[in-house]
Amino acid sequence: MHVTILETRTLHWPNEAACAATAAALAARPGLAEAFVTLHGTLGAGKTSFARHLLQALGVAGRIKSPTYTVVESHAVPASPAGRPAFEAHHFDFYRFEDPQEWEDAGLRELFAGPGLKLAEWPERVGGLLPPADLALHLAIDAGDPGARTVRLEAGSVRGRALLPEPAA
Repeated sequence: MHVTILETRTLHWPNEAACAATAAALAARPGLAEAFVTLHGTLGAGKTSFARHLLQALGVAGRIKSPTYTVVESHAVPASPAGRPAFEAHHFDFYRFEDPQEWEDAGLRELFAGPGLKLAEWPERVGGLLPPADLALHLAIDAGDPGARTVRLEAGSVRGRALLPEPAA
């Protein structure tokens, strides 16, 4: 399956605070409420941490659990003080899938067809059944500093391009 990439940015996160700052910046972008964002990387790269920071920045309160065993965790995102309306966010983790057919069997097509933000970890485990991502984050642990990450953000749509952080000056 060929994926069109409209634009790319690369970020360096020296620590967890930088991850949280990127998540907060993304949470403030218009269009996120209807976006499909994929999270790629090895175990421990920070996919779930980024999703948690993003959901917290959107105003989701309480414990944000990893969907590793449940496949999906849904969250009500409250309206923002700046006037953004409330919406649903769905956080998926397909790590345990051994066959893309499991996505069909789990009945997730309806969630993807409906409104709201979709965050998907391990999307490659579902093969070509997922729609194209608006934004894909590829997280890599830095070899010289296991607490740091290099993150490549790829916009796969006009919406995804609008979600990209501003280029460094």
